[in-house]
Amino acid sequence: MAGFVFCERFAPKWLANAWLLGCSLLFYAWANPVALGLLLPLVSINYWIGVALQKSGETSKKRLLFLGVAFDLGVLGYFKYANFFVENLNGVIGSDFFLSKIALPLGISFVTFMQIAWLAASAKGESVRCSFFEYLVQACFFPQILSGPIVYQKEMVPQFRARRDAGQRAEDFCVGATMFTFGLAKKVLVADTLAPWASQVFWAVGAGHPVTALAAWIGALAYAFQLYYDFSGYSDMALGVARLFGIRLPLNFDSPYKANSISDFWRRWHMTLSRFLRDYLYIPLGGSRCGAFRRSANLFLTMLLGGFWHGAGWTFLMWGALHGGYLVINHAWSEATGAAGGFFARVFSGWGGRLLTFFSVLVAWIFFRAKSFSEGWQLVISLFGTGGVADFAEPLFYKSSPTLCVFFQKLGCPLYPQSIMGICLSLLLVVAWFFPNTQQILARYNPGIVTYGKSIAPHPWSEKWLSWKPSVPWFLLGVALFAWSLSNMSNISSFLYRDF
Repeated sequence: MAGFVFCERFAPKWLANAWLLGCSLLFYAWANPVALGLLLPLVSINYWIGVALQKSGETSKKRLLFLGVAFDLGVLGYFKYANFFVENLNGVIGSDFFLSKIALPLGISFVTFMQIAWLAASAKGESVRCSFFEYLVQACFFPQILSGPIVYQKEMVPQFRARRDAGQRAEDFCVGATMFTFGLAKKVLVADTLAPWASQVFWAVGAGHPVTALAAWIGALAYAFQLYYDFSGYSDMALGVARLFGIRLPLNFDSPYKANSISDFWRRWHMTLSRFLRDYLYIPLGGSRCGAFRRSANLFLTMLLGGFWHGAGWTFLMWGALHGGYLVINHAWSEATGAAGGFFARVFSGWGGRLLTFFSVLVAWIFFRAKSFSEGWQLVISLFGTGGVADFAEPLFYKSSPTLCVFFQKLGCPLYPQSIMGICLSLLLVVAWFFPNTQQILARYNPGIVTYGKSIAPHPWSEKWLSWKPSVPWFLLGVALFAWSLSNMSNISSFLYRDF
């Protein structure tokens, strides 16, 4: 960042971007330098196909677009799904085909989706004409290359061309550092604390141990919030780091557990993915233009493929199928009750809808995390007490919450680990439902590109009390959170969403 700011202030803009490109390539190659041998040719080939699409006539344009998208999907399919298909083919026909385990290059899913978006935009005349160098800079920009957000070229290139003055650099630094700190705290202090709670329960179910309803709810909620704060924290960090360089990425996470319907959930969770699936899969399939049945089929297929995109496994397909089914039911319900209204329409438009949506998402997360259908189903039915209601002598949780147990013991509270976890998860639910998110706290400083809608939705009660500004109290809070997060980074930690 220091090198970038120095070049930005004292050298031509292209030199600052060249510095940033070099740092981005170094960042990407840090884990595996060989991966650059895929990234650079992939991005380069797509750039030249996109340039050709901008100049082509309608007939050759369709052919070029088909070839470009097929190339990208072929690369993604080989690296992400080849082993999956070979293993299942062997299981079905009893063959003994062998394919060496293919290492998945970091960010290959996000990189290929962004290239497809560029090709489609070039074909429709919606892309920004740019040089090969400019395309490389925005395509390889390190905050978003590994796990998104999925950005569109037309959103990014103009930003890399703009220059900042000293005041803008100062604001970008303050806002970016604050967002990064909030995200780091979510990831390290919350998501990593919840990880062993979820792992213990899913391990027990996978090992065939009976799980009580209380344990099942703790495991399911712990995973739901682990994933929530892992991805929310990552999104904040990506947007925060990009902002340090004066770049606004699209907002990617908007308090999804506040959703009152499954459609609303997908306008809040991984917003750039749902935008991409809408723009380049659902609408090209026909969207809602071809009648109710075709719309339902398009919704289901879009989410099924979205689930498969997350991972090469049958449980991911199940997760996608569940969300596809949810969306079909949601649209049918909206049509049935939209005109007539009535009691049930009012109930499910408010808290009834929020509770039902949260429970539906929770069930789908169980299959997303489970290693098999049977393991996922066993945990789902355990939520309803098939393994008993509660067993406070159960040793399952004692290893996964030692710090919290010690904390409550010092307070003189004779609480069992399950009770401690239940209280903590209930508090997280309160925060997710009633408190503002990062972009609402920083709304006055335009933290990112608005993905859905025209502006960041204001939070009903916190605008006055929790609106960030460059002040001493906010600075001290940021320093404290950053130091606390750093002190916890010696623990083993991994980003859940990187695997998807």
